[in-house]
Amino acid sequence: MSATLSWAPLAIAAALGLGSTAAAADPWTLDHAVAVALEHSPDSRLARARAEGAEALVQQAQSAWLPQVGVSGRYTDTNSPMAAFGSILNQRAFNFGLDFNHPGQIDDLNATSTVAYNLYSGGHATAGRKAAEAGAVAAGYDVSAARNELAAEVVKAALGLQKAREAVGAVGGGVRAYEAAVSVARARFDAGQLLKADLLSLEVQLAQTRESLSSAHHASALAERAFWFALGIDPADEPVEFARDDPSLARLTAPDTRDYSRRPELLGLDARLRASEAMVEAARSGRRPSVNAFASYQYDRGWKLNRDGDSWLAGMAVDLNLFDGGQTSGKVRQAAAEVAQVKELRRKAELGIGLEVVQARLAHDDAVERLAVTAGAVEQAEESAALSRARFQKEALLTADLIGAEGRLLEARLRRTMAGCDERLAVVDLRRALGLDPLPQP
Repeated sequence: MSATLSWAPLAIAAALGLGSTAAAADPWTLDHAVAVALEHSPDSRLARARAEGAEALVQQAQSAWLPQVGVSGRYTDTNSPMAAFGSILNQRAFNFGLDFNHPGQIDDLNATSTVAYNLYSGGHATAGRKAAEAGAVAAGYDVSAARNELAAEVVKAALGLQKAREAVGAVGGGVRAYEAAVSVARARFDAGQLLKADLLSLEVQLAQTRESLSSAHHASALAERAFWFALGIDPADEPVEFARDDPSLARLTAPDTRDYSRRPELLGLDARLRASEAMVEAARSGRRPSVNAFASYQYDRGWKLNRDGDSWLAGMAVDLNLFDGGQTSGKVRQAAAEVAQVKELRRKAELGIGLEVVQARLAHDDAVERLAVTAGAVEQAEESAALSRARFQKEALLTADLIGAEGRLLEARLRRTMAGCDERLAVVDLRRALGLDPLPQP
């Protein structure tokens, strides 16, 4: 059986279906796999939870432009002169015959409602809202980055599983070739035309190839578990089956652009820089006055005196911190230092991403060249192995030469399989490095 592959996109989709004898009821497409991973993967859920937390901070910041309304109530019973006298006044029950030292036991039910509104906070509220909104934007880019990373991992896990299964097919083909050679060698040995040492050499090579096949099966099983892990769900009982002619693989092409300015990580750091700059302004607001308006309504009722009364209070408060021991200055310095840190993180990230893009581009170019070279090598090795088998059957070739020819064919097939998968994986890495969707949408 030949393990050769055509690495055109649609042929890859067909190859992904190899390696399993039974057709699954619902074969996987890469689009479906990515969608499942985005829904169930812990990384995706963690990014969404962080984004929701950032949106909640925006909601908290916006509350500064809304009035604060509160209602409180309490019931007391006391003979404390101060508390009892206040309750008497609030219930409108004062009379000049009252003994201030011994007013008696007085009960009071108090209900109070309060409305407060901040008129000016020195710019703290505005800066806080800007910081929260920038943080929410950054969290959104974090979700995009997590999605791109997760999509890349899912596609790479699927291609890795295909790569492992194709390795099984290539090594299995080598086992069958050696089994045929051993069968011919035994017939020649029984006829007295072959030395036993040559027969044993072929049998040893067959045993070693079977050992490699066992390792390949193990690697395939691990790759299948890695695929389920990338999806973030528990493994199913049946083997993974991929849809043939998966259209998503036809869209997986290498981009022509070298622009990575839309990389979500960079855009997220830009948003965090805006947030940190807003926090500097929020820290400076500690040097400015704050102005608040307030109003309250109060109702009191007592049953021992059987009286009640209500009252209201309204006003405006201005607060200005004249000296805080350098606390505000320290906060400003701290916020400015955080701005400097984010700027350097942004610069470091841009340098690192630039290097990552270059590496991904070179890796793809290398994979394309390897694919072309290994395709020719497989054709040559197949022709050489076919000639060697024919000569061996006609007793015109030594056993060692046959082993060498079969080994070269097996190695060439494995190299071509690895090169083909590596080219697809390199495309995924290149798209992710540029900040593009690793699996282009239709």
